[in-house]
Amino acid sequence: MLIRRETPADVDAVRAVHVAAFAKDGVDVPVEATLVDALRADESWVSAYSLVAVDPDGQVVGHVVATRGRVAGAPVAVGLGPLGVLPGRQRRGVGSALMHAVLGAADARDEPLVVLLGHPDYYPRFGFRPAVELGVTPPQPWGPRYFMARPMHAWRDTIRGEFRYARPFDEL
Repeated sequence: MLIRRETPADVDAVRAVHVAAFAKDGVDVPVEATLVDALRADESWVSAYSLVAVDPDGQVVGHVVATRGRVAGAPVAVGLGPLGVLPGRQRRGVGSALMHAVLGAADARDEPLVVLLGHPDYYPRFGFRPAVELGVTPPQPWGPRYFMARPMHAWRDTIRGEFRYARPFDEL
């Protein structure tokens, strides 16, 4: 498996990954798929943080994105997600490889903080902890238990306040 940046040729495959990964009965296109499309068109998009997992046959089997976020109005963080993996490839390390790659990219680009909304039993393995422990509060309506952050090497303890995701998250 290869992890690489998304290219324009991957857009349809990325959408297909999120449609399959987040499929729900009675819903043709899950919100995660339309969110990725909206993020791609937003000023918060950072192409270096849109990564695909490609199998040996060249098929895109997973995708992760992180977009510019703000803490107390300052652009000192990125919001991670969605992360999607084709159902037939889940629980085989694809999601973990994407997480490590996007976190490595954020660290290499001197991002101080990566935040996400996720399960508190899963994401600590990647260094995430409740964001409130760092003085970063969740945007409403999300509660602090599922709103997590990972400080990176460029982290400064003066980064405090409310986190704001990219605008498309507000439109969910």
